[in-house]
Amino acid sequence: MESQLASSQRKPLILAGICLGIGLGGFFDGIVLHQILQWHHMLSNVKPLTNRPNIDYVLGDGIFHVFDFLMTVIGIVLLWQAGKRNDIAWSSTTFFGSIAIGVGLFDLIEGIIDHQILRLHHVKPGTNEFAWDMGFLALGALIAVIGWLMLQQTGKSTMKN
Repeated sequence: MESQLASSQRKPLILAGICLGIGLGGFFDGIVLHQILQWHHMLSNVKPLTNRPNIDYVLGDGIFHVFDFLMTVIGIVLLWQAGKRNDIAWSSTTFFGSIAIGVGLFDLIEGIIDHQILRLHHVKPGTNEFAWDMGFLALGALIAVIGWLMLQQTGKSTMKN
């Protein structure tokens, strides 16, 4: 009974963190890989990269950022709602572990769907693009596992209290 109570007291914080992690992971991908490094855009395989400005890149990346923005807003709203409750077990480790899970899930899901299934783009097209794609998936899995381990640690300490 105590573990169910402890778990229910953490769920709103975990859900908010995961949503924020998905949004922040998407923003990191879009800002760093799409805009700063310019390794790819959402539709790089549909319309190959050229030196000429291409409005399709802007539109595809914009739609991608709308998703990131919505996930971030949802995470903030969920965090705000959790903040109004007195029964939430607040923990930085739980919150940041949840964000790590969200970032990792973003990398895994986006990598599997966009890179492998739909083949919209690759992490770094060209030489070794499959290795870059697999590295992206491995990094996502590692970040998600680290977040999950953080939740397990705080779950044990919550049950002891």
